[in-house]
Amino acid sequence: MPSENSSPPSLTAEDWQAGGFGLYLHWPFCQAKCPYCDFNSHVVATIDQARWQRAYLSEIDRLGAETQGRVLRSVFFGGGTPSLMDPDLVAAILDRVRATWATANDFEVTLEANPTSVEAGRFAGYRAAGVDRVSMGLQALNDDDLRRLGRLHSAAEARAAFDVARQSFARVSFDLIYARQHQTLAGWQAELREALAMAADHLSLYQLTIEPGTAFGRLHDAGRLAGLPDDDLGADMYAATQEICAAAGLPAYEVSNHAVPGAESRHNLIYWRYGDYAGIGPGAHGRLTLDGQRYATETPLAPGAWLEAVETGGNGERPRNALSASDQAGEYLMMALRMAEGVDLRRLRQLDQDYVDINKINSLQELNMVELREESLRLTPAGRPVLNAVLRDLLGGD
Repeated sequence: MPSENSSPPSLTAEDWQAGGFGLYLHWPFCQAKCPYCDFNSHVVATIDQARWQRAYLSEIDRLGAETQGRVLRSVFFGGGTPSLMDPDLVAAILDRVRATWATANDFEVTLEANPTSVEAGRFAGYRAAGVDRVSMGLQALNDDDLRRLGRLHSAAEARAAFDVARQSFARVSFDLIYARQHQTLAGWQAELREALAMAADHLSLYQLTIEPGTAFGRLHDAGRLAGLPDDDLGADMYAATQEICAAAGLPAYEVSNHAVPGAESRHNLIYWRYGDYAGIGPGAHGRLTLDGQRYATETPLAPGAWLEAVETGGNGERPRNALSASDQAGEYLMMALRMAEGVDLRRLRQLDQDYVDINKINSLQELNMVELREESLRLTPAGRPVLNAVLRDLLGGD
């Protein structure tokens, strides 16, 4: 047996089990490209869904052979807009998933959806296929802001689709973007209370960020994106978000995610608790521990390139990148510190004995950015809005 203070591979070979094992499937197609979006999404005239089905099933078979004996905790259909998938395609994928892996007792299958009436019409088919949780991209609850965000649905259509989803699924989440153009603090507070009154048990609430390469990014660079809130107003909106959601019984369990206790996204918890997950589809990333070594996986971004790689080579991945002990410790720290439960420093030391710098932690404690309770390192309420600055301090050099 290795000594308690040593850190050979045997100590970290099964570290992924602390977070569990999930499967992410990327559907890269959308009806339209939103101006703020920097995800891997594409607008095309026609989609050969039978061809995509063959590719997805082939990749499930390949990854299943490498991960036999594992218990799968979740499947997440992300995009793009997965609610453009035929329900029969989703059913075929989930049938193959269940034939490939044992599934957990609390197995979760999430599908991202836009709240148009066409997509809401598919909800019953997704439920029959085995989806039990939908994550809806509402983004705003008024028509003017929806138009500015490039959304194809109205606020009334969003509310109606949400009602359909609640009838079809036991668990429904939706996203909202705040700090939008011309938005006031009072306007956001009213909109958030309206969202909470809709009886969602999970909300993902994101402050608008202007990403390079997006339509909004180009407008911003040209000085043509008017009405964005300044930093102080953005900070006030963030603080109001925490206060209103906590009072409604949906505290932040992660920086941008709020849930009734027990309704947290099980799939996203795998990411934030630094488990393993297989990534399938164009632009999908993964983390896989095989024979005691954790690898980062990625796939070609272009849908055609990914399909060709699967069909001609039987493998939709690019070459894997072996992660060092320091790489893994840094990734775990970055992910776990996002959560209210924080970082287990014992686990961090097991990943890399020398990674923890107690002097940096003490300095951040003095600034009231983090708190250390026994072996748990967590952000304080003051530290959460400046997470990136805290991470730069913890991850930076001496």
